[in-house]
Amino acid sequence: MASYLIGIDGGGTSCRAAVADADGRILGRGKSGASNILTDPDTALKHITECAQLAFRDAGLDPELHASASALLGLAGNNVGDAVNYVRARLPFARSEIVSDGLIALQGAIGDEDGAIAIVGTGTIFIVRHQGELHYLGGWGFQAGDLGGGARLGHAALQESLLAYDHIRPMTGLCREILDEFDNDPTKVVDFARNAHPGLFGRYAPKVIDFASKGDGSALRLMGQAAAHVDEALDAVAAITGGTGRLCLLGGLAGIYPAYLADRHRIRFSEPLADALTGAVALAASTFQAGARAAS
Repeated sequence: MASYLIGIDGGGTSCRAAVADADGRILGRGKSGASNILTDPDTALKHITECAQLAFRDAGLDPELHASASALLGLAGNNVGDAVNYVRARLPFARSEIVSDGLIALQGAIGDEDGAIAIVGTGTIFIVRHQGELHYLGGWGFQAGDLGGGARLGHAALQESLLAYDHIRPMTGLCREILDEFDNDPTKVVDFARNAHPGLFGRYAPKVIDFASKGDGSALRLMGQAAAHVDEALDAVAAITGGTGRLCLLGGLAGIYPAYLADRHRIRFSEPLADALTGAVALAASTFQAGARAAS
């Protein structure tokens, strides 16, 4: 029987899988629903299985072959032991390895060479591979980190609107639109913020970006502050790499930030070589091939 590899990119909104032959050549792909192992591990397991089966079907293979395959899964929350242990024990594959979603993104973006990625989405994390060693900067979550991320940007927009309401900061179009959404009632802003999760704060990031593009003073200030946090992290990345190797900007805000970042970083950005799912397959090939050699 042929030996198949599966790479999985599991995210909060969707789960993607690719099936490959023993050499890592991708044969088929599949996609299913959310796979957040922290908030809903059982649903995540269902969607992980489903997208793997869809990948086999896309390759013209029996979907049940997933049970005999070796799978490498890049999942958010891989550093939370209880969640990982729960999911790993219930995975439907013959062999499996769980790594961070950031690691498969790094592999996809820079391949086997030294380099770094900056993931700027709802949160932020910076990952470096230098002389074979991995370095993680940031990624501590909304409550304690994620500076420069969309959730932080949206949160800052609500703060700015309340400052404008109190005549501490100018009342700009951004602030007025946000306050109008809450019936110009600051207590409603406070009630919303007290119970909101990062994704809800992140919904205000596109509004900041849109108003900044129109020259809104408050929005431009917020974008400048957020970009300063990203610049600071990229300076730390450069201190590790010596400014060498590929540097890729990834995530939902990757297309927005270059206009606001310092020239010293902007001139270094490269397009990623491939996506995270391709990175998962490449890591699956190297991981399980190395395991096979060690066992022989």
